Amino acid sequence: MSDENSQGGAPATWLDWIGLAAASAVVLGPLLGWLRVLPAELAFRIYGLGGLLSVVAGVSALVQAARGKGFAFGRTAALLAGMIFIVTLGAGGTGPMTNDFTTNLDDPPVFEHATTLPANRDRDMAFTDEYAATQREWYPDLAPLELSVPVPKAFEVALGAARGMAHWSVVWEDAASGRIEAIAETSVFGFEDDVAIRVRSDGTGSLIDVRSKSRDGKGDLGANNARIRAYLAVVDREK
Repeated sequence: MSDENSQGGAPATWLDWIGLAAASAVVLGPLLGWLRVLPAELAFRIYGLGGLLSVVAGVSALVQAARGKGFAFGRTAALLAGMIFIVTLGAGGTGPMTNDFTTNLDDPPVFEHATTLPANRDRDMAFTDEYAATQREWYPDLAPLELSVPVPKAFEVALGAARGMAHWSVVWEDAASGRIEAIAETSVFGFEDDVAIRVRSDGTGSLIDVRSKSRDGKGDLGANNARIRAYLAVVDREK
């Protein structure tokens, strides 16, 4: 079998094999994560490493093409995978290096059931002043939802909305204290995050506060902020 590629006659090199492997990782990482074949963190690491190597091999492909040496298959695959990787990261949004957000910076909902889970053993679940300062800078408009219904009705709506959220599992509820906790799973890789919801009286109506905290990573690319807003939008629509 010849090592010559039909696209411009570019010879296959070790970089092509790396590029092909990298491109495969960009596809297999999310796929194996989505199928829950691999743990979320491992699947994401495969995807991330493949993406970075694809960018490097893709740049090499462009340099080789500029020199008139054509495109070899591996570097071509890496170029396409690298472009997909960059576009996907851009579409995922940006965010601060913080992964804990709430609608109430002065009195955030406290995790109770989540602290008993093995996945959170030895994790600090406190909402710190550093988190609050970061949120004030990035998401100053994130606020509680006010409902003009009594607490029992608001709790019923809040619980129903939580149960109906895609990739959410309600794991604890206490109507007496107006508190709900859930685990939210990211759709592709399957990362699990903790969500706390609190419903309490606000004069003649009710006030709903939410807190969403990632279990993995220092930053969340805006995922927790988006999750809180999406949930409150559902509650507001169903009230």
